[in-house]
Amino acid sequence: MRELPAPPLPAERGEPLEHGAYISDFRARRRATRDHAHWKLERRQHFEENDHPARDALRRGDWAEALRLFESKRETVRQLAEADQRNGAPFRRLRVVEEPLTPYTQWELTALRVRAEEGQAARVLLAKEVAAAETEGPLPEIVIIGGHTLYEIIYTEAGAFESARRYTEPEIVAPWLDFVREAYAGAEDLRDYHERAVAHLPPPPAA
Repeated sequence: MRELPAPPLPAERGEPLEHGAYISDFRARRRATRDHAHWKLERRQHFEENDHPARDALRRGDWAEALRLFESKRETVRQLAEADQRNGAPFRRLRVVEEPLTPYTQWELTALRVRAEEGQAARVLLAKEVAAAETEGPLPEIVIIGGHTLYEIIYTEAGAFESARRYTEPEIVAPWLDFVREAYAGAEDLRDYHERAVAHLPPPPAA
């Protein structure tokens, strides 16, 4: 990608949301969107997730169970991707990856490969390719719904969800939408990256 600086994301102009409020608002806005893609930029290399059986399997080091659970979600993922396509609102994920992979990133990329095969597009960008955008620190974790609402997701140091901030001002949302679109255009298809850099790896350790 071109060496673009990251746009500003002033915390004081975002509306804070707790977990329940964020999930409700996100789902409502996603369902209501027509004819406009959704985007997710993911930068952290480790997350903690609750109430997630496949994530629990990684904690136990049970790779076979994690793979089985990924496969069991194919039909659900396919239906969601088809609904997004009917609405003209596909969900596109840009995953920034540091190498060597953390156990979590190996786990997530494997899950995302299944999702990509069922219609949820994702691409990978190596961390070195966003270095010019990270002179002030790592890129934020963001989701952009329909081109008009940006959520910044705040995590604890350990990688657990802490809170979210919602931005709706066009002068904040539009530059980030342009940034993610351009970065995505220059990124590698996740399925290709997985085949090249992940598929041959041994099962990750418990994490």
